[in-house]
Amino acid sequence: MKKQLLIVDGYNMIGSWPELVQLKNQNKLEDAREALLQRLSNYAKYEGLEVIVVFDAQLVPGIQQTYKRYRLTVVFTKEDETADSYIERITGEKNDLLTQVTVATSDLAEQWLVFSKGALRTSANELYKNIKKSERTIAIHATDIHFQDFRRNSPWNLEQLSKLSDKLEELSKKKK
Repeated sequence: MKKQLLIVDGYNMIGSWPELVQLKNQNKLEDAREALLQRLSNYAKYEGLEVIVVFDAQLVPGIQQTYKRYRLTVVFTKEDETADSYIERITGEKNDLLTQVTVATSDLAEQWLVFSKGALRTSANELYKNIKKSERTIAIHATDIHFQDFRRNSPWNLEQLSKLSDKLEELSKKKK
């Protein structure tokens, strides 16, 4: 099976997801980036994806860098390089026989370029819905785990249950 790589146009998501738009409109761009990274990290771990999040350095000049955060690769492009041009280049490099690249962007021109490189695309809205669905599934799974050994309305406390278990073992041995 091919390794799945998701490349995300970070500011495109921030401009599309309701919670992130709200933070951006309050001049809390750093908080919006952080919230995006946290949600993508949970999604990536749960879905078994490698994720690269790309931000234009044009909005944060002079900060070109690549680093790991929350098991994601975060890229701030060079000052003269847009996120779109970086994504186009990296998509061409990474999409091969062993890796299936999916690019998350709502930019239609970018989507066509992604298709021309043999990669898949998902819109900001589709990714948002997929992440919300995974978050709900994770919450349900966590609740199931929490109540897995929970005895509802049991009249017995743990000490009594332990004694009953010991008695059952003792009786089972005598029966043999």
